[in-house]
Amino acid sequence: MPVEYVIAIAAGSAVISAILGFVIANLINANRRKVEEAKIGSAQDRSKEILEEAEKSAETLKREALLVAKEESMKKQAEIDKEIKERRNELNRSEKRVANKEEALDKKMDNLEKRENSLAQRENDLNRRKQEVDSFAEKAKKELERISGLTSEQAKELLLKSVEDEIKLDTAKLIKELDAKAKEEADKKAKEYVVSAIQRTAADHVAETTISVVPLPNDEMKGRIIGREGRNIRTLETMTGVELIIDDTPEAVVLSGFDPVRREVARIALEKLIVDGRIHPARIEEMVEKAQKEVENIIKEEGESAVLEVGIHSIHPELVKLLGRMRYRTSYGQNVLKHSIEVAHLAGILAAELGLDVRLAKRAGLLHDIGKAVNHEMEGSHVELGVELCKKYKESPIVINAVASHHGDCEPTSLIACIVQAADTISAARPGARRETLETYTKRLKQLEEIANSYKGVDKSFAIQAGREIRVMVVPEQVSDADMVLLAHDISKQIESELQYPGNIKVNVIRESRAIDYAK
Repeated sequence: MPVEYVIAIAAGSAVISAILGFVIANLINANRRKVEEAKIGSAQDRSKEILEEAEKSAETLKREALLVAKEESMKKQAEIDKEIKERRNELNRSEKRVANKEEALDKKMDNLEKRENSLAQRENDLNRRKQEVDSFAEKAKKELERISGLTSEQAKELLLKSVEDEIKLDTAKLIKELDAKAKEEADKKAKEYVVSAIQRTAADHVAETTISVVPLPNDEMKGRIIGREGRNIRTLETMTGVELIIDDTPEAVVLSGFDPVRREVARIALEKLIVDGRIHPARIEEMVEKAQKEVENIIKEEGESAVLEVGIHSIHPELVKLLGRMRYRTSYGQNVLKHSIEVAHLAGILAAELGLDVRLAKRAGLLHDIGKAVNHEMEGSHVELGVELCKKYKESPIVINAVASHHGDCEPTSLIACIVQAADTISAARPGARRETLETYTKRLKQLEEIANSYKGVDKSFAIQAGREIRVMVVPEQVSDADMVLLAHDISKQIESELQYPGNIKVNVIRESRAIDYAK
């Protein structure tokens, strides 16, 4: 077959294939468009249905919302109507109350008008009566002047003098009442002694009661006591709580401190160190511990010795230790332990004379100042502390009351308490018992008498009992019974302001009767 025929047949086949492919493609595209048009029509129908359903739902919700709003509106209207009704009722009640009050006020106004008229009438009557009384008083005055032979001025002077005497008497009574009231209401009486306060607190003091002197073999020992860079003296001061004063005083070191027990510990420790010769911080600590034990033994022995000397037994061991501590306490230069032993003996003698329990009296006398053995860590006066200690260690009520009342802080409830009070005064007042120079003593006696003699109506005065009492003899014609109280009060106040003295001074004014006051 020729090539041209083959080419023509192939070209014809290609044309036919192209025509068939075109026709088939058109058919396929036509079917797709139909399908898509059908889907679009279906979607449009569905959207219309959804819109119709949404419109129906919206209409339903709208109707429901309208119904709810109508119900709420009706409820609100009902509440408003109810509130309006209640307010109207309250307003009606208020109007009724106002009307009642207006009616009551009208009645009160009427009553007040009636009372004003009545008062005005009574005032007129009083004025009329006053005029009558004045007229009668003037007539009575003239009649009295005629009968008595005195003018009104003379009568006035007599009346004023009478009133003055009455006022003096009332003033004296008032002073007595106020003094008694002050004694009843006072919690405690201020009876602080200077040396006792020094030993329990850091106050001003006299040198003799706050220093101890330790002799040295030579002045070279001072350097050894001080140590390198002062370490020895610092250790000793820290361990004992006492200050060491190392100055130009030859062959002596001064120990200064308020607590006499600590000073004694420091003194013993320093003396041991000087004898030993080895002075360094470790040795100082060792010697201070030994000195403390030695002082504790001395305190215990002194307490036991005091108990044996007085002759009483079964005292609590802690009270015995406190008695031993009083060996290192002083009051106006008088050793407190010796003073307590002396009071115990005096109380025992007085109790024996009166037929009382001698042992109980001695016990109360020995323990009456036990509060002075306590240091500053416990607060209160030595009387209060003594009472607390006696209660703590189960002392008898008689002993406790004797301790509480020996300075007059409370009333004694037994004869033994009175005996202890008297024995304490006797021991303290004994000449030489307490430190006081002769010059100061005589000067105070002279000043007491001069103060008393400076008052009008005083005949003579005497300072007795070592200056603890001033007796003032008055002229009876110039000083009345009422004047005596005022005179005793004035003298005691002047003594308080001008003199310095321990304890109390009793001001005793003597006439037909006696008026006593105390300068505290």
